[in-house]
Amino acid sequence: MPLSPHVPELGALELLLAVARLGSVGRAAAELGVSQPTASARIKGMERQIGVPLLDRSPRGSRPTEAGRLVVEWARQVVEAAQALDAGIDALRERRDAKLRVVASLTVAEYLMPGWLLGLSEASPGTAVTLRTANSADVAGHVLAGEADLGFIEGPSAPPGLACTVVAADRLVLVVAPGHPWARRRAPLTGAELAAVPLVLREPGSGTREVLETALRPYGGAARPRMELASSTALKAAAMTGAGPVCLSELVVREELATRRLVEVPLAQELDLRRPLRAVWPAGQRPGGPARELLGLTRRSAERSPGRRGANGVGKG
Repeated sequence: MPLSPHVPELGALELLLAVARLGSVGRAAAELGVSQPTASARIKGMERQIGVPLLDRSPRGSRPTEAGRLVVEWARQVVEAAQALDAGIDALRERRDAKLRVVASLTVAEYLMPGWLLGLSEASPGTAVTLRTANSADVAGHVLAGEADLGFIEGPSAPPGLACTVVAADRLVLVVAPGHPWARRRAPLTGAELAAVPLVLREPGSGTREVLETALRPYGGAARPRMELASSTALKAAAMTGAGPVCLSELVVREELATRRLVEVPLAQELDLRRPLRAVWPAGQRPGGPARELLGLTRRSAERSPGRRGANGVGKG
Protein backbone atom coordinates (compact mmCIF):
# COMPACT_ATOMS: atom_id res chain seq x y z
CA MET A 1 0.00 0.00 0.00
CA PRO A 2 1.50 3.41 -0.94
CA LEU A 3 2.34 5.86 1.83
CA SER A 4 0.03 8.78 2.56
CA PRO A 5 1.17 12.16 1.16
CA HIS A 6 1.26 13.35 4.77
CA VAL A 7 4.39 11.25 5.51
CA PRO A 8 7.53 13.49 5.40
CA GLU A 9 10.71 12.45 3.64
CA LEU A 10 13.54 10.93 5.66
CA GLY A 11 15.76 14.03 5.52
CA ALA A 12 13.01 16.17 7.05
CA LEU A 13 12.57 13.67 9.87
CA GLU A 14 16.33 13.73 10.56
CA LEU A 15 16.18 17.52 10.75
CA LEU A 16 13.26 17.39 13.20
CA LEU A 17 15.16 14.95 15.44
CA ALA A 18 18.22 17.22 15.39
CA VAL A 19 16.13 20.26 16.39
CA ALA A 20 14.52 18.31 19.23
CA ARG A 21 17.95 17.15 20.45
CA LEU A 22 19.79 20.47 20.11
CA GLY A 23 16.94 22.87 20.94
CA SER A 24 17.68 25.12 17.99
CA VAL A 25 16.94 25.13 14.26
CA GLY A 26 20.24 26.95 13.66
CA ARG A 27 22.33 24.39 15.52
CA ALA A 28 20.50 21.54 13.79
CA ALA A 29 21.11 23.17 10.41
CA ALA A 30 24.85 23.54 11.15
CA GLU A 31 25.13 19.91 12.21
CA LEU A 32 23.43 18.69 9.04
CA GLY A 33 25.36 21.05 6.76
CA VAL A 34 22.47 23.19 5.51
CA SER A 35 21.69 26.88 5.94
CA GLN A 36 19.32 28.04 8.70
CA PRO A 37 16.79 29.50 6.19
CA THR A 38 16.73 26.16 4.36
CA ALA A 39 16.19 24.27 7.61
CA SER A 40 13.43 26.65 8.74
CA ALA A 41 11.66 26.34 5.40
CA ARG A 42 11.92 22.56 5.58
CA ILE A 43 10.37 22.46 9.06
CA LYS A 44 7.52 24.76 7.98
CA GLY A 45 6.94 22.62 4.90
CA MET A 46 6.75 19.52 7.08
CA GLU A 47 4.24 21.23 9.38
CA ARG A 48 2.06 22.05 6.37
CA GLN A 49 2.41 18.51 5.06
CA ILE A 50 1.42 16.90 8.37
CA GLY A 51 -1.17 19.54 9.18
CA VAL A 52 -0.10 20.37 12.75
CA PRO A 53 2.53 22.70 14.31
CA LEU A 54 5.58 20.71 15.37
CA LEU A 55 7.72 23.35 17.12
CA ASP A 56 7.25 26.12 19.63
CA ARG A 57 9.68 28.86 18.58
CA SER A 58 11.07 31.51 20.91
CA PRO A 59 14.18 33.72 21.15
CA ARG A 60 15.69 31.03 23.38
CA GLY A 61 15.32 28.32 20.74
CA SER A 62 12.81 25.78 19.51
CA ARG A 63 11.18 22.82 21.23
CA PRO A 64 8.58 20.30 20.06
CA THR A 65 4.89 20.97 20.66
CA GLU A 66 2.78 18.23 22.22
CA ALA A 67 2.01 16.91 18.72
CA GLY A 68 5.64 17.45 17.78
CA ARG A 69 6.83 15.19 20.61
CA LEU A 70 4.71 12.36 19.21
CA VAL A 71 6.07 12.91 15.71
CA VAL A 72 9.63 13.00 17.09
CA GLU A 73 9.14 9.56 18.70
CA TRP A 74 7.71 8.10 15.50
CA ALA A 75 10.43 9.78 13.45
CA ARG A 76 13.14 8.28 15.68
CA GLN A 77 11.88 4.77 14.94
CA VAL A 78 11.79 5.48 11.20
CA VAL A 79 15.29 6.99 11.14
CA GLU A 80 16.76 4.15 13.23
CA ALA A 81 15.24 1.63 10.81
CA ALA A 82 16.66 3.59 7.87
CA GLN A 83 20.10 3.65 9.54
CA ALA A 84 19.95 -0.12 9.97
CA LEU A 85 19.05 -0.45 6.28
CA ASP A 86 21.89 1.94 5.38
CA ALA A 87 24.39 -0.10 7.39
CA GLY A 88 23.21 -3.30 5.73
CA ILE A 89 23.56 -1.80 2.26
CA ASP A 90 27.03 -0.53 3.17
CA ALA A 91 28.01 -4.04 4.26
CA LEU A 92 26.88 -5.42 0.90
CA ARG A 93 28.78 -2.72 -0.96
CA GLU A 94 31.92 -3.23 1.10
CA ARG A 95 32.02 -6.89 0.11
CA ARG A 96 31.86 -5.91 -3.53
CA ASP A 97 34.17 -2.91 -3.59
CA ALA A 98 36.36 -1.90 -0.63
CA LYS A 99 37.98 1.15 -2.17
CA LEU A 100 38.57 4.54 -0.58
CA ARG A 101 39.54 7.78 -2.33
CA VAL A 102 41.01 10.37 0.04
CA VAL A 103 42.27 13.87 -0.68
CA ALA A 104 44.03 15.79 2.08
CA SER A 105 45.82 19.05 2.70
CA LEU A 106 49.60 18.73 2.79
CA THR A 107 49.94 19.07 6.56
CA VAL A 108 47.32 16.39 7.23
CA ALA A 109 48.65 14.10 4.48
CA GLU A 110 52.25 14.27 5.65
CA TYR A 111 51.93 14.29 9.42
CA LEU A 112 48.61 12.65 10.39
CA MET A 113 47.38 10.52 7.52
CA PRO A 114 50.12 7.85 7.69
CA GLY A 115 49.06 6.84 11.21
CA TRP A 116 45.37 6.91 10.32
CA LEU A 117 45.88 4.78 7.20
CA LEU A 118 48.00 2.30 9.15
CA GLY A 119 45.11 1.91 11.60
CA LEU A 120 42.67 1.45 8.71
CA SER A 121 44.93 -1.17 7.13
CA GLU A 122 45.05 -3.11 10.39
CA ALA A 123 41.27 -2.91 10.85
CA SER A 124 40.36 -3.61 7.19
CA PRO A 125 43.30 -5.22 5.38
CA GLY A 126 41.35 -5.53 2.13
CA THR A 127 40.71 -1.81 1.71
CA ALA A 128 42.52 -0.21 -1.23
CA VAL A 129 43.23 3.46 -0.49
CA THR A 130 44.13 6.18 -2.98
CA LEU A 131 45.53 9.34 -1.34
CA ARG A 132 45.92 12.65 -3.17
CA THR A 133 47.31 15.88 -1.73
CA ALA A 134 46.18 19.43 -2.47
CA ASN A 135 45.72 22.73 -0.69
CA SER A 136 42.51 23.08 1.33
CA ALA A 137 40.60 24.97 -1.38
CA ASP A 138 41.38 22.29 -3.96
CA VAL A 139 40.52 19.51 -1.50
CA ALA A 140 37.04 20.98 -1.20
CA GLY A 141 36.73 21.14 -4.98
CA HIS A 142 37.69 17.48 -5.42
CA VAL A 143 35.16 16.35 -2.80
CA LEU A 144 32.36 18.49 -4.26
CA ALA A 145 33.13 17.11 -7.74
CA GLY A 146 32.78 13.53 -6.50
CA GLU A 147 36.46 12.79 -7.11
CA ALA A 148 37.09 11.77 -3.48
CA ASP A 149 35.04 9.98 -0.83
CA LEU A 150 36.54 11.97 2.04
CA GLY A 151 38.64 15.10 2.31
CA PHE A 152 40.76 16.65 5.05
CA ILE A 153 41.28 20.41 5.24
CA GLU A 154 42.87 23.13 7.37
CA GLY A 155 41.38 26.52 8.07
CA PRO A 156 38.78 28.27 10.22
CA SER A 157 35.67 26.82 8.51
CA ALA A 158 34.40 24.32 5.97
CA PRO A 159 33.51 25.58 2.46
CA PRO A 160 29.82 25.77 1.43
CA GLY A 161 28.28 22.50 0.30
CA LEU A 162 30.35 20.35 2.63
CA ALA A 163 29.51 18.72 5.94
CA CYS A 164 32.41 18.36 8.33
CA THR A 165 33.67 17.25 11.69
CA VAL A 166 36.84 18.25 13.59
CA VAL A 167 39.37 15.41 13.68
CA ALA A 168 42.47 17.08 15.13
CA ALA A 169 43.81 20.32 16.58
CA ASP A 170 46.72 22.33 15.27
CA ARG A 171 48.52 25.60 15.96
CA LEU A 172 50.52 27.79 13.62
CA VAL A 173 53.86 29.06 14.87
CA LEU A 174 56.11 31.80 13.53
CA VAL A 175 59.66 30.52 12.99
CA VAL A 176 62.96 32.03 11.89
CA ALA A 177 66.53 30.86 11.36
CA PRO A 178 68.77 31.04 14.48
CA GLY A 179 70.66 33.99 12.96
CA HIS A 180 67.53 36.11 12.43
CA PRO A 181 67.16 39.10 14.82
CA TRP A 182 63.78 37.79 15.98
CA ALA A 183 65.44 34.56 17.19
CA ARG A 184 66.68 36.51 20.24
CA ARG A 185 63.46 38.42 20.77
CA ARG A 186 61.88 38.11 24.22
CA ALA A 187 58.90 40.47 23.94
CA PRO A 188 55.94 38.90 22.12
CA LEU A 189 55.42 40.14 18.57
CA THR A 190 52.17 42.10 18.22
CA GLY A 191 49.63 41.72 15.47
CA ALA A 192 50.52 45.13 14.03
CA GLU A 193 54.23 44.25 13.94
CA LEU A 194 53.60 40.92 12.22
CA ALA A 195 51.22 42.46 9.67
CA ALA A 196 53.87 44.99 8.66
CA VAL A 197 56.58 42.44 7.80
CA PRO A 198 56.80 40.62 4.42
CA LEU A 199 56.64 36.91 5.21
CA VAL A 200 57.39 33.76 3.25
CA LEU A 201 53.90 32.32 2.75
CA ARG A 202 52.02 29.37 1.30
CA GLU A 203 50.09 29.97 -1.92
CA PRO A 204 46.54 31.43 -1.90
CA GLY A 205 43.98 28.73 -1.14
CA SER A 206 46.16 27.11 1.49
CA GLY A 207 44.55 26.59 4.90
CA THR A 208 47.73 27.78 6.62
CA ARG A 209 47.63 31.08 4.76
CA GLU A 210 43.88 31.49 5.35
CA VAL A 211 44.32 31.19 9.12
CA LEU A 212 47.18 33.70 9.18
CA GLU A 213 45.35 36.22 6.97
CA THR A 214 42.23 35.93 9.13
CA ALA A 215 44.29 36.61 12.28
CA LEU A 216 45.96 39.67 10.69
CA ARG A 217 42.80 41.16 9.19
CA PRO A 218 42.19 43.46 12.23
CA TYR A 219 45.65 44.95 11.64
CA GLY A 220 45.15 45.79 7.98
CA GLY A 221 45.97 42.35 6.63
CA ALA A 222 49.25 40.62 5.90
CA ALA A 223 51.94 42.56 4.07
CA ARG A 224 52.77 41.60 0.51
CA PRO A 225 54.68 38.30 0.86
CA ARG A 226 58.40 38.14 0.35
CA MET A 227 57.76 34.95 -1.62
CA GLU A 228 55.04 32.31 -2.05
CA LEU A 229 55.83 28.58 -1.95
CA ALA A 230 53.55 25.61 -2.61
CA SER A 231 54.54 23.22 0.18
CA SER A 232 55.35 23.20 3.87
CA THR A 233 58.66 21.49 3.12
CA ALA A 234 59.68 24.37 0.86
CA LEU A 235 58.62 26.93 3.48
CA LYS A 236 60.63 25.16 6.15
CA ALA A 237 63.72 25.07 3.93
CA ALA A 238 63.31 28.76 3.14
CA ALA A 239 63.13 29.63 6.82
CA MET A 240 66.27 27.61 7.63
CA THR A 241 68.22 29.36 4.87
CA GLY A 242 67.29 32.77 6.29
CA ALA A 243 64.81 33.81 3.58
CA GLY A 244 62.57 35.37 6.21
CA PRO A 245 59.98 34.61 8.90
CA VAL A 246 57.64 31.73 8.09
CA CYS A 247 54.30 30.75 9.62
CA LEU A 248 53.84 26.98 9.71
CA SER A 249 52.01 24.23 11.57
CA GLU A 250 53.81 23.18 14.72
CA LEU A 251 53.42 19.60 13.43
CA VAL A 252 55.68 20.51 10.52
CA VAL A 253 58.52 22.15 12.48
CA ARG A 254 58.51 20.10 15.69
CA GLU A 255 61.81 18.39 14.93
CA GLU A 256 63.53 21.58 13.72
CA LEU A 257 62.48 23.46 16.85
CA ALA A 258 63.75 20.64 19.07
CA THR A 259 67.16 20.69 17.34
CA ARG A 260 67.31 24.54 17.18
CA ARG A 261 67.56 24.57 13.39
CA LEU A 262 64.58 26.90 13.67
CA VAL A 263 63.49 29.19 16.50
CA GLU A 264 59.90 29.99 17.43
CA VAL A 265 59.14 33.70 17.75
CA PRO A 266 56.83 34.53 20.69
CA LEU A 267 53.50 36.06 19.62
CA ALA A 268 51.12 38.25 21.58
CA GLN A 269 47.98 36.59 22.92
CA GLU A 270 45.90 38.76 20.60
CA LEU A 271 47.12 36.59 17.69
CA ASP A 272 45.07 33.39 17.76
CA LEU A 273 46.72 30.99 15.31
CA ARG A 274 45.00 27.85 16.56
CA ARG A 275 42.96 25.96 14.02
CA PRO A 276 40.89 22.81 13.73
CA LEU A 277 41.67 20.18 11.12
CA ARG A 278 38.47 18.85 9.58
CA ALA A 279 37.21 15.88 7.63
CA VAL A 280 34.75 16.96 4.92
CA TRP A 281 32.23 15.23 2.68
CA PRO A 282 29.25 16.40 0.57
CA ALA A 283 26.46 17.94 2.65
CA GLY A 284 23.37 15.77 2.90
CA GLN A 285 25.36 12.54 2.58
CA ARG A 286 26.82 10.21 5.17
CA PRO A 287 30.29 8.72 4.74
CA GLY A 288 29.87 4.98 4.30
CA GLY A 289 32.04 1.90 4.14
CA PRO A 290 35.80 2.53 4.38
CA ALA A 291 35.24 6.32 4.56
CA ARG A 292 33.10 5.89 7.67
CA GLU A 293 35.70 3.54 9.17
CA LEU A 294 38.54 6.02 8.55
CA LEU A 295 36.46 8.82 10.03
CA GLY A 296 35.91 6.72 13.15
CA LEU A 297 39.66 6.16 13.45
CA THR A 298 40.39 9.88 13.24
CA ARG A 299 37.79 10.65 15.90
CA ARG A 300 39.18 8.06 18.29
CA SER A 301 42.68 9.42 17.69
CA ALA A 302 41.47 12.97 18.44
CA GLU A 303 39.79 11.84 21.67
CA ARG A 304 43.07 10.26 22.83
CA SER A 305 45.08 13.38 21.92
CA PRO A 306 45.84 15.45 25.04
CA GLY A 307 44.74 19.07 25.00
CA ARG A 308 42.47 18.76 21.98
CA ARG A 309 39.65 20.75 23.53
CA GLY A 310 41.86 23.55 24.73
CA ALA A 311 43.79 23.72 21.47
CA ASN A 312 40.95 24.43 19.12
CA GLY A 313 37.94 25.35 21.20
CA VAL A 314 35.54 23.95 18.62
CA GLY A 315 33.51 20.85 18.11
CA LYS A 316 31.59 19.48 15.21
CA GLY A 317 31.42 21.87 12.32
